[in-house]
Amino acid sequence: LANFSFLEICYVTSTVPNMLANILSDTKVISFSGCFLQFYFFFSFGSTECFFLAIMAFDRFLAICQPLHYPTIMTGCLCTYLVIVCWVLGFLWYLIPIIIIAQMSFCGSRIIDHFLCDTGPLLALTCKKDPLVKLVFSILILLPLIILFLFIAMSYALVLRAVLNVPSAAGRRKAFSTCGSHIAVVSLFYGSVLVMYGSPSSEHDTGLQKIVTLFYSVVTPLLN
Repeated sequence: LANFSFLEICYVTSTVPNMLANILSDTKVISFSGCFLQFYFFFSFGSTECFFLAIMAFDRFLAICQPLHYPTIMTGCLCTYLVIVCWVLGFLWYLIPIIIIAQMSFCGSRIIDHFLCDTGPLLALTCKKDPLVKLVFSILILLPLIILFLFIAMSYALVLRAVLNVPSAAGRRKAFSTCGSHIAVVSLFYGSVLVMYGSPSSEHDTGLQKIVTLFYSVVTPLLN
């Protein structure tokens, strides 16, 4: 939980200060290197959160479905290892996209019609509109989201089955109470992100992009 809280602080810090500065300023500029650093850290923190949410779902699964084995499985050593893996995978995943987009040429007005340096607005400013690059970015963004979401859904399906087998209503309520907050976080985060990057019309609707990005980059971390 401490790592997750620290991650949420970093996630908000990667975008909100610059966003507020642009809102209050008349210039509304960001440097080339600053834009790509914001892009990399924003998506790296986001993918790290996906891994953390999956690990937390696995933790709930063990606590409810394997309560007697939980202390021997989720040892301090394993928890430390899982935390390190989440951070490393989260920051390694977006090295390829940042390298690809940093080597592309940009032309035109160079005005980013967005709150932050997101994939769609950046690719819209490139001189050469390559559908293959868009496909690669879509795969790299959606692949971990889908895989980890399915892992979380499977974990909670097993948890639900175990909870429904609990004979007493009080026991079922207690089991559900340990998962309720995490399910709410997963629903808010994955719901907004999948609407943003999984909807066919999202790349054409700039207003929708701004609203959804503002929600999952600012509102969701604050609620967490």
